[in-house]
Amino acid sequence: MDTITNKVDAKGRVSLPSDYRAIVKELSSEIVCYRSLTSPCIEGCAEELLEKIASDMESSLDFFSQEQDDLTNLIFGDARRFAFDSTGRITLSEKLLQHAQITDSAVFVGKGRKFQIWNPQNWEIEEKRIREEVFKNRPSLRHGDAK
Repeated sequence: MDTITNKVDAKGRVSLPSDYRAIVKELSSEIVCYRSLTSPCIEGCAEELLEKIASDMESSLDFFSQEQDDLTNLIFGDARRFAFDSTGRITLSEKLLQHAQITDSAVFVGKGRKFQIWNPQNWEIEEKRIREEVFKNRPSLRHGDAK
């Protein structure tokens, strides 16, 4: 995946980058989007990943806990399926656009099996913050067999 900026029209329609569409279409003909819980952006993924999140939450959180209630309300109560039109566009809801402060363009940021959609100026600030943090902390990535 990559980081790609696309135009958003007055009706909230935006083209999902072709690389993202190809990955999603392997699993489903729709994507699921919801307001990020941690950033002013939109989270997007195939429905398969959302189902995995639900399973992980069920196995790791007390079913009747406030935390489980809050997270499921915010993620699943907010999630919405979006089908692609014939040109690969989706129409984002006003609620999602407002949360991410997106008006006439949107930045798609690949994050493995999910992606985020950002206001370009907000993404520029966030990317700078991330790069400074990574540079300062110098994280390491271990190979699968390394201990």
